[in-house]
Amino acid sequence: MSISEKVQKDMTDAMRARDERRLSALRMVKAALKNREIEKRSKLDESEEMQVLSSLIKQRKDSVEQFTKGGRQELADKESAEITLIESYLPQAVPETEIEGVVRTKLAELHTPTLKDMGAIMKAVMAHFQTAGARVDGKLVSEILRRQLTAK
Repeated sequence: MSISEKVQKDMTDAMRARDERRLSALRMVKAALKNREIEKRSKLDESEEMQVLSSLIKQRKDSVEQFTKGGRQELADKESAEITLIESYLPQAVPETEIEGVVRTKLAELHTPTLKDMGAIMKAVMAHFQTAGARVDGKLVSEILRRQLTAK
């Protein structure tokens, strides 16, 4: 069952349960998936669906940060709940220790990496996780990579 199909089924369940918050969030997810499908002009494969959901999560995280800074905790909590819902459709995120291991491996492949090489290394690390079908936060990878490069 694809992510779109799961979302549609869960929307039906939320309607039956009269769970307005969940239904609203699921409608937003379905709309984002449908918009991407329309842009592409064909069905989305699983990796493209995962990319759409990952971008929705990133948007929500940015919103939580802004709402928290602005003192709007109720809105930040709503966005956090949506993040949790969206994450339930994605595979488990890669733990930080595993990311550090891959970053070390990629750094070892280069003889003397510097901060100038960060873009190329970042691309290689992200490609590694993408081919494995794993979900990883690019911001976290960037932070780990920067720590590793400045520690040398």
